[in-house]
Amino acid sequence: MSPAYARRIPTGWRLVVLVGSLSIFGPLCIDMYLPALPDISRQMHTSASAVQLTLTGCLIGIAVGQLVVGSISDRIGRRGPLLIGLAAFVASSTACALAPNIYVLMACRTIQGVGGAAGIVISRAIVRDLHSGVALVKFFSTLMLATGLGPILAPQIGSWTLSYTSWRGVFVILGVFGAILLVSAWWRIPETFPSHLRVQDTARSSLGTMISIGRDRKFLGCALACGLGMGGAFAYISGSSFVLQNIYGLSPKMYGLLFALNACGLIVGAQLNGRLASRFEPSLLLTAGLVIMCIGGTGILTVVTTGAMGLVGVFLSMLCLLFGLGFVGPNALSLALQLYPEAAGSASALLGSFQFGLAAVVAPLAGLRGTADALPMAVLMLVLPAAASDFIFVQVVG
Repeated sequence: MSPAYARRIPTGWRLVVLVGSLSIFGPLCIDMYLPALPDISRQMHTSASAVQLTLTGCLIGIAVGQLVVGSISDRIGRRGPLLIGLAAFVASSTACALAPNIYVLMACRTIQGVGGAAGIVISRAIVRDLHSGVALVKFFSTLMLATGLGPILAPQIGSWTLSYTSWRGVFVILGVFGAILLVSAWWRIPETFPSHLRVQDTARSSLGTMISIGRDRKFLGCALACGLGMGGAFAYISGSSFVLQNIYGLSPKMYGLLFALNACGLIVGAQLNGRLASRFEPSLLLTAGLVIMCIGGTGILTVVTTGAMGLVGVFLSMLCLLFGLGFVGPNALSLALQLYPEAAGSASALLGSFQFGLAAVVAPLAGLRGTADALPMAVLMLVLPAAASDFIFVQVVG
């Protein structure tokens, strides 16, 4: 990278905060309105599974949006697509707040996901533009301090908002946050991908590049490990509000507090992973994280089927699952992105689209048997990380 670019790039914690703010879109879009899901179901007179489809719509938007934005950013740079995506996020958040029925809300949530995808995919590409090797693993682990604040703060903000207004106020706050971040990105985030390194291909060639990356055995292993591992976490994210509020009787505020405490497991796991990155191979840490997630999934399935330990057992199992995810995310991302430094945007897009695409499928499945049955959520929380563990061992470690 040329000195002219290097002089303009933020460093240290400033870079972590800026990039972390971009990558926090996923937690904000998803977690902030989780306490409102039962309220939306009642006010719009629809089922839990239908309300969870608004989450699916957002996840599909994030998945598809990353494929488009990631490819474009490899051709024209990171800054332009980022600003356009942020503007789309602000507009769609406003539309969500005004949605008259569940179908309009689903459509607006999908557009919101597309806008938010720009922040997610480009933040990863920016990190890859600036770092490689062990430094890349450590930066992704440090970034979890910022992204981990999303699951901690978002449900609390959502619960607090519901105390003063309806679920529509949640989307108003999302729109305001997006507007602030749009101004901040325009003012403070420079272009990190110099023009002489950009891909000069056409859209068809870019599609061919993505197909080629997707066929890479090691890349596919990392993508599946990350996607299936995150799928187990999304089963918890989409089902926990109904399970903890309707089955265990928690209020929206108490649910938000418990959700935040569980998210601390993600941060602790990621920071421990960062400390171990210099001593152990990323593939080994990735496998260890998936095994820990399987232990958490086994715990939640045991609690749900036997009733043992009740709410305490549910909390500890969920905490274990997210602790393991703190190892899975940074290592899977760094292993995959290091394979394609010249196409970090496309590689990041494939990773993110698979991750959120699978989550879109998982979200409604977690509520398949209604709001008073936690078994589908528990099964998914075990089966998906277990499948990822088997695949990563064969494709990457083996």
